[in-house]
Amino acid sequence: MICPCNATFDHGATYDYCRVTLVFDIREGEVEGTDISRLKIAAIADTPKVMTEGNWRLGVFVDENATDEQSDKLVKVFTGQLGGPMGALAPLVGEMLGVERAAIDVRDDGVRHSVRVGDANDFEIEDIVPFGVETGEPVRFSGMFHPVVSDLTIAEATRSRINAFGIEYEGKTGLSTSEFSWAA
Repeated sequence: MICPCNATFDHGATYDYCRVTLVFDIREGEVEGTDISRLKIAAIADTPKVMTEGNWRLGVFVDENATDEQSDKLVKVFTGQLGGPMGALAPLVGEMLGVERAAIDVRDDGVRHSVRVGDANDFEIEDIVPFGVETGEPVRFSGMFHPVVSDLTIAEATRSRINAFGIEYEGKTGLSTSEFSWAA
């Protein structure tokens, strides 16, 4: 659901750490003249309780369908080397754990969303639609700092597993859902 670190990085996470996966399904775009349309990338982070303290451990998965040039450009963007929103997070990273190629499967089915990154990561979340909302619109959290948007859909994890770059985590539905945020 919602962890205090989602509200602001300088509040402590619910637990003594935060393990997060940010997945980007790029519809269209280019980086320095290189087309990156229809590619995916996932950043896996392990952070201390208070994210602004730094010392993040970060690993990146690049779509196995990317060419070497596309992969290079994506890694530069999503590790903050080219500035932009991810550049704001780059000073918080204390250890780069590596870059790997993998199949990245992103599925959206109404209020259910799932991501599978190779055999290492498997997530499924369901948007929370409040009682009495006949439009089916999920709850939104707005006005926060996030590397992509300041308006996020609130969702509950139904599956949450990370096993990559030495970061291991398996969430239990209803017990620990704060480690995964879905940007919509």
